[in-house]
Amino acid sequence: MQTSKYILALDLGTTGNRAFIFDAEGKIVGNAYKELSQYYPQPGWLEHNPEEIWHDTCWVIQTAIANANPPIPPTQIAAIGISVQRETCLLWDKTTGKPIHHAIVWQDRRTAAFCYELQAKGYTSEVYNRTGLVIDAYFSATKLKWLLDDVKKHIPHLHLNNILAGTIDTWILWKLTGGKIHATDHSNASRTMLMNLTTAVWDESMLDLFQIPVQILPKIQPCLSYFGVTDKDIFGVEIPITAMLGDQQAALFGHGCSKPGLVKCTYGTGSFLVANTGSEIVRTSQKLISTIAWTETNSSNSLDISYALEGSMFTSGACIQWLRDSLKLIKTASETETMANQVTDNGGVYFVPALSGLGAPHWDMNARGAFLGITGGTQPAHIVRAVLEAIAYQVQEVVTAINVSSATPVQRLVVDGGVCENNFLMQFQADILGIPVERPVIRDVTVQGAAFAAGLTVGLWKSYAELVKTRQIERIFVPTAAASSANFSTWQKAVERAKNWREV
Repeated sequence: MQTSKYILALDLGTTGNRAFIFDAEGKIVGNAYKELSQYYPQPGWLEHNPEEIWHDTCWVIQTAIANANPPIPPTQIAAIGISVQRETCLLWDKTTGKPIHHAIVWQDRRTAAFCYELQAKGYTSEVYNRTGLVIDAYFSATKLKWLLDDVKKHIPHLHLNNILAGTIDTWILWKLTGGKIHATDHSNASRTMLMNLTTAVWDESMLDLFQIPVQILPKIQPCLSYFGVTDKDIFGVEIPITAMLGDQQAALFGHGCSKPGLVKCTYGTGSFLVANTGSEIVRTSQKLISTIAWTETNSSNSLDISYALEGSMFTSGACIQWLRDSLKLIKTASETETMANQVTDNGGVYFVPALSGLGAPHWDMNARGAFLGITGGTQPAHIVRAVLEAIAYQVQEVVTAINVSSATPVQRLVVDGGVCENNFLMQFQADILGIPVERPVIRDVTVQGAAFAAGLTVGLWKSYAELVKTRQIERIFVPTAAASSANFSTWQKAVERAKNWREV
């Protein structure tokens, strides 16, 4: 009888879906990726097709298994770990298994006006105290309310008893288990604005505020726990699903940032800087959010919760994709590094990456992207360099906020995500922060974290500390020159212009 000795990890992201297979030594032996279609029904709106996510999930799993070297049968997969884009949510009909509407993506701004109404009514403090979050269209609650209102308007005959709700992890878990399990984990639930951060259960006051019936919501369980098995009809075998995490929490776990003071930044569609705060919920005046890092059941059968502080910046890799797909200034993302190095500075050009509003530390849903300082001498290379510099400046703002909020300043930044491939950006980041930037060999730390969590839960690996030691560092970017603080100040002035663009 063959021993199950592989872990399958899924990273279901904003721009694409990935599957990786890890062996017992934590090495990648197979993987697959498929880009995800983006739907923009109106300016500021962004949707995904849940059926496409499901079909792509099946495809990347089957392709990763087929590409594995050495070849492996599904029977040798000990467990599945899932990490997902957070806050993106949907409703589906549990009798037909069909989505009722496209999923509303975390970047979507359609509920901004309702968020401003809640702020004007004085709910800001209550929402923050209960959930750790700011009132913003980024989070799931207002999106779910919009979806339910849309159902009442366009499908009035559909009874609430037939509706299920969830984020992408919940949807994929439900599909993988053949509709048997409707559940989520604490890390994803903490991003809905519906979960109480202290009690780690759905908050009745928040459910009332957003008019979300609790019966349509999934059961919340620990991130590292048994979620059920895959339906045998899908892969020919029942595989345990033993970990679910939001993508940023999965990256934090994969980096080994398990103690207070350890910080990572993922440069993906957006940039997400997360600092572990241990068993303490850290509150801050710096407009960072308090969230759950991960949870697990301890030997006493009680819940262990690790918390985190997070600065969520909505647009990073997305603005490089925009340079490629909309402005046609580049053909591939890698060209940005070459172009940025073609000029000695930004030529006085500054970019505000507010294509989906501004996240931390501004939380301005009405801000819009802007280039300032353009002259007749501005070249495409200046435009590209300004975009890369803006990604780094966003992170600088959040690191500054973390330092103000913490007794221990950030001394090293560990990074991951596709955009961290850019050597110009990583060196510029190190220079403006004045601290080393550490880049691992495996850039897909999100999926690595999901694999680590699943393998530890199922017992394939015994020690998290020993597992983290297997991580290899590819390069450390050491500050080489003092960056101009005047440039950062000018960029901040540009941000203020973008926030008040209607008044200019």
